[in-house]
Amino acid sequence: MIRDLVAELRPRQWTKNLLLFAGVLFSRQADDAGLLLRAAVGFVAFSLLAGVVYLLNDLRDVEHDRHHPTKRERPLAAGRLPLAAAWAAVAVLLAAVAGLSAWLGPLFALTAAGYLVMNVVYSLWLREQVLLDVFFIAFGFVLRAIAGVELLKPVAPATELSPWLLVCTFFGALFLASGKRRRELANAGEEAGRRRAVLAQYSPALLEGLLLVSAAASIMGYALYTIWPETVDKFGTRALLYTVPFVTYGIFRYLYVVKVSEAAEDPSRVLLTDRPLLGCVLAYLVVVAVILYTHG
Repeated sequence: MIRDLVAELRPRQWTKNLLLFAGVLFSRQADDAGLLLRAAVGFVAFSLLAGVVYLLNDLRDVEHDRHHPTKRERPLAAGRLPLAAAWAAVAVLLAAVAGLSAWLGPLFALTAAGYLVMNVVYSLWLREQVLLDVFFIAFGFVLRAIAGVELLKPVAPATELSPWLLVCTFFGALFLASGKRRRELANAGEEAGRRRAVLAQYSPALLEGLLLVSAAASIMGYALYTIWPETVDKFGTRALLYTVPFVTYGIFRYLYVVKVSEAAEDPSRVLLTDRPLLGCVLAYLVVVAVILYTHG
C-alpha cells in the first residue's frame, strides 16, 4: 500500500519544485548552509503539497480514469489503493505541509496556501476552460518562484523578489504547458475530447501559435534580463549574457521533443530522460553558478 501511495504522489513530478532553489541561487546566497536548508525544506513542502493535489485529482476522477488507456493503471483507479487510505494520506500530508510552512514563515505559508487553493479551483473548473487551463499551470510555477524567495526573507530580509524571475518563469511555464497540450492532442487523435475535455476546444494550429509565442517571449525575456542595467549592477558582470544560448537550445530541444516523442505529454519525464535536454540544464546551472559566484 505504501508503494502504491508513493506512486499516486507522482514523485517524478517533483522536479518542478526545484524552482524553489532559484531564489537562493540568484540571490547569491547558495553558499549559506542555513538558507540552502530552508530552500530544501520548501522543496519538500511543495512536493508534499503537489502530492496532495494529485491525490485529490485522482480521487475526483477515479471512475473516469478506470476507462482511460493509461490512467487506469494508477493505484486508485486500479483498486490497489483504497479510497479511505488516500483520504487519510491527504489529511496527514496537509498537516505536514502546514508544519513545514509555519517554520518557513507566514509569507511562504500564504504562498503555499494560495497554490493549494488555485489547484483546487483549477481541478474543479479551470482545467476545462480553454487557454485558462495553460495560464493557471503557468501561475503554479510563478507561485513556486515566489515561495522560493519568501522562505528566505525571515532570516535574510534583504532578499528581493525580482520581477524578471516572475516574467521568465511565467513564459517558460506557459511554453511547457502549451507543449504538453500539443502533444496530448496529437497522441489522443480522434479521442481527444474523451481523454481530456478541454482538448476538444484546441486545434493544432492554435497550440503551435501558443508554443511559438511563449518560446519567443521566454528567450527574449531571459536575454533582456541578462543585459538589464540592474542585473549588471547587481552581479557586477555582463557575463550572464553568455548563458542565453543554453536557454535557447533548451527551448528548441523541447520543441523538437514535442514534435517527435509521445512522451512529451509529461515535461518532467522529458527532462529526466532526454539526455541532450538534461545535459543542457545541468551545464546551464554550472555556468550560472560560476558567473554569479566568481564576480561582483
